[in-house]
Amino acid sequence: MRQFERIMVAFADLAWGPWLLVLLLGGGAYFFVYSRFLPFRHFSHAFDILRGKYDNPDDRGEITHFQALSSALAGTIGLGNIGGVAVAIHTGGPGAVFWMWVGAALGIATKFFTCTLAVMYRGPDSRGEVQGGPMYTVMNGLGTRWKPLAVLFSLCALFGPLPLFQMNQLAQVVRDVVLIPNGWATGADALWRVNFALGAAVAAVVAVVTIGGIQRIGTVAARIVPAMVVLYIAAAGCILASHFAEIPSYLALIVTDAFSGEAVAGGALGSVIVTGIRRSAFSNEAGIGTEAMAHGAAKTNEPVREGLVAMLGPLIDTLIVCTATAMIILSSDVWRISDANGVTLTAQAFEESLPGVGPYILVLCVLCFALSTMFSLTYYGEKALGFLIGAEWKHLYRHFYVAAIVFGAVTTIDAVIGLIDGMYALMAIPTMTSGLLLSPQTMAAARRYFAKLEQSR
Repeated sequence: MRQFERIMVAFADLAWGPWLLVLLLGGGAYFFVYSRFLPFRHFSHAFDILRGKYDNPDDRGEITHFQALSSALAGTIGLGNIGGVAVAIHTGGPGAVFWMWVGAALGIATKFFTCTLAVMYRGPDSRGEVQGGPMYTVMNGLGTRWKPLAVLFSLCALFGPLPLFQMNQLAQVVRDVVLIPNGWATGADALWRVNFALGAAVAAVVAVVTIGGIQRIGTVAARIVPAMVVLYIAAAGCILASHFAEIPSYLALIVTDAFSGEAVAGGALGSVIVTGIRRSAFSNEAGIGTEAMAHGAAKTNEPVREGLVAMLGPLIDTLIVCTATAMIILSSDVWRISDANGVTLTAQAFEESLPGVGPYILVLCVLCFALSTMFSLTYYGEKALGFLIGAEWKHLYRHFYVAAIVFGAVTTIDAVIGLIDGMYALMAIPTMTSGLLLSPQTMAAARRYFAKLEQSR
């Protein structure tokens, strides 16, 4: 296991080289400027689309706009917002949060382009069912000579969306908050057996939900996601209310540390930037391509509408939920004195701010976040496998996916993060490449759509 961990960490470090930062940050900045801020002037219209004002049951697709966003958020609002933020602060200091904000701001533009394209260039799978995602954008938008990019994305999408991080962090918080403090499991062997049993139980629940496909996933996500966001933000609000006077100083710390890197050993500013962008990409998945697969299933004949809905994701996911987690950790000061990483660091912050009850509230939030994410992620891997070998065989992915849940429960956090980060980095190449090359088509569609919208008013 230690050798596997070293290999995965080295793989992620290699994949997240300067070239990928240029692709994600540079590409996001290009989308931001090239759009001339056109979509960002229509956030109110995006919320109208989200609440169903423009839904048409006869449109192509499988799920509503709200279900598509809920499915995408179920995959992004999860342990990345609780454990991922803690990893960012532990690894890169408070300044990493600033670069998460930068990644999210650029991610809003990126999601508008990539998710508009996911609907614009949808195509039939081997069963004749309409599908959307970067592999279909590449094939139908760029042409068959670009097929290697579509294959690269699909191969990496078999591993990138695996629920390893979610299960690992769920097992970690149950172990550190519930089992060990109450003396219910002591010793490495006992903890390993408990982790394995918990992984098997969660795998069974996920198998029952995901067997119904994207329709059932979308229905379950639409019920769980709003409730879990409200619960977590309410808990965060209670904690931050007691530290209200200190919040401006911690916001200032995030900004100043982002450019000094003093919280990182050696003062490496580049390390802070890389950490923040990696965690931002893991949190909101902008430019990675998984979100485009969820939004590509929306019932709509207007690609721009789904692009507008998709751009709300980073706003909710990173700029609101991740920031709330960062403020909780920083205001508790546990990050200064603790060597804990991941969700355990967040649990310590909850205990510091809400003694006794705080960690148990976090366990409930983690359970909801982890399950909703695991329900959603299986759809991505199935779609990728269907593209590679045929949709009639995509159900085989569920067996691999469920087995990965158990593996995630018993492996190390560094190995898990290394594997997922590395695969996400490779998935970004086809997603951003196709998005950049096809950006003129996106803007042409946007201009037509908004001109028609203005005429209808």
